[in-house]
Amino acid sequence: MSPAHFSRCFKAAFGESPHQYLLTRRLERAAALLPATDWTVAAIGVAVGARSIGSFTTSFRRMYGMTPQTYRAAHPPAARHVRIPRCVATACGRPRNHTFREDVTDLWVIGTFTRCPAT
Repeated sequence: MSPAHFSRCFKAAFGESPHQYLLTRRLERAAALLPATDWTVAAIGVAVGARSIGSFTTSFRRMYGMTPQTYRAAHPPAARHVRIPRCVATACGRPRNHTFREDVTDLWVIGTFTRCPAT
């Protein structure tokens, strides 16, 4: 299938060209990253595939009616989206049962990061 034929078929099926579809998905991803991360606007633009910060800002403004920085200020993160350090999330996500017959007195208590009281 030629690229032109694919583009026509895609537009007939989805109502927008493949390029418009991709740009929309990238901007939606950027809009999700802005309030949820502390990345710079430039880093988010690069992460979603923008070629330059100027084109990213222009496209974002055209779609959302405001600049990425203004969007971030208008949409503060919800309390449930507050980021926790990966090490804490990993430690709290570990299973509590012991399958390798470890010495229980030498294990770390995950919740308080102190030695077990049995030591």
